[in-house]
Amino acid sequence: MALRHNVLILLSDEHDPRIAGIAGHPLARTPHLDALARRGTRFTRAYTPSPVCVPARASLATGQWVHDIGYWDNATGYDGRVPGWGHALQACGVRVESIGKLHYRNGSDPTGFDRQHEPMHLADGIGQVWGSVRDPMPETMGVSPLYKEVGPGESAYNRYDQRSAETAMAWLEARAQEHVAQPWVLHVGFVAPHFPLIVPQRYLDLYPLDDIPLPKLQPRDGYRQHPWVAAQRRHCDHDTAFASDMHRRLAIACYLGLVTFMDELVGRVLNTLDRTGLAANTQVIYSADHGDNLGARGMWNKCLLYRESTGVPLIVAGPGVPAGRDCSTNTNLVDLAPTILHATGATALAHAPPLPGRSLLDLAAAPNDPDRLGFSEYHAVGAISGAFMIARGRYKYHYYVGYAPELFDLDADPQEAHDLYGDARYATVLQEFEATLRGMLNPEAVDRKAKHDQNALVARAGGRDRALFTGPKGATPAPGA
Repeated sequence: MALRHNVLILLSDEHDPRIAGIAGHPLARTPHLDALARRGTRFTRAYTPSPVCVPARASLATGQWVHDIGYWDNATGYDGRVPGWGHALQACGVRVESIGKLHYRNGSDPTGFDRQHEPMHLADGIGQVWGSVRDPMPETMGVSPLYKEVGPGESAYNRYDQRSAETAMAWLEARAQEHVAQPWVLHVGFVAPHFPLIVPQRYLDLYPLDDIPLPKLQPRDGYRQHPWVAAQRRHCDHDTAFASDMHRRLAIACYLGLVTFMDELVGRVLNTLDRTGLAANTQVIYSADHGDNLGARGMWNKCLLYRESTGVPLIVAGPGVPAGRDCSTNTNLVDLAPTILHATGATALAHAPPLPGRSLLDLAAAPNDPDRLGFSEYHAVGAISGAFMIARGRYKYHYYVGYAPELFDLDADPQEAHDLYGDARYATVLQEFEATLRGMLNPEAVDRKAKHDQNALVARAGGRDRALFTGPKGATPAPGA
């Protein structure tokens, strides 16, 4: 085994990739991420395997698609049942540890880390069992509590992220003193910019409310939601939590402040990596588990197939990575598994299924590939049926089981404002995308399988009536909160 580079993974939570200075956002202040992108490669069309925390993180851990591993929703936390890149590293003797948020089932399952430093996992190990009630789905869960806390302050999450950064800095300083030839892998998980949208005043001051534009494509202005999306909005209408447009602007300003807060913590960790001399032999990966709608189409949170939800930032920087490159090849969080194995020189586990991803180190060095597929799927809270996304070339296709699809031309319509379904000129394109999807999986069968597994989970929780009141309505509490 030819061991090579260390790997430092910096994973935020709920970061829309377009909200960064390097992405051309007119307001976002992200100097440290911008600098990282300038010394590495930024993948401009990166996607999450699922636009919700727990399934996305299970896919990242295993390098496999959600429909192949069955971690469907925020009540089915990763438990090591499906081995991942961490197990492969351990088998090869590569040191692998985590700091901060993981959002797995618990800290005692064999999930591929030698040590977890103050990890955040599912509340009580069970998560949002109420979100598994989908067959049939309740018409409504009432007014969302997720956006009751908005404004200046310091949340338990802010303090937790600060501790995570400080722990990561100390960890790197300790590694630099060891002078060990073998590589290591460190996963650092931040919560920001995930709600609650509370941020210290000095970050909020960077974003005056009068400068904040209101969200695009509002139903009150005549925008018509897709029926599948409208069903999700009826189930849990986050927008009703906001008393006014100024309240919405405050929420967006707080999100921007949290992005800058997180960027500053990332910068502190990266400065330590540089100062200790470890950067010369370390591949750095920055990404997030999914994005955030931020009020677009009248929707907040994530859980949709539009790029606000399914897009993720993805930057790789380190030895041999092209500097200052924007790569438009479709990529995914499942690409991290082969990247980590490639960087460390580790080999995959014997008898493990083939990984669907490809090393980002290879993709960064290769020409842009317009034919590579982007993929995401959703089977969690508020989804009346399974939903699947494919991106290829200039088009992005959404398949909703039991509903009409959507098709967008990302070159002409990057905001996904104009659905091309129903336009006869795109009939062949729609047919080709459905054939491609069905070549990967049977969407109806996957939908049935997800609901079957979730029904079994609901039964184990004591039945539908009890399950609807099991698990936190808001976010997982920070350790020590």
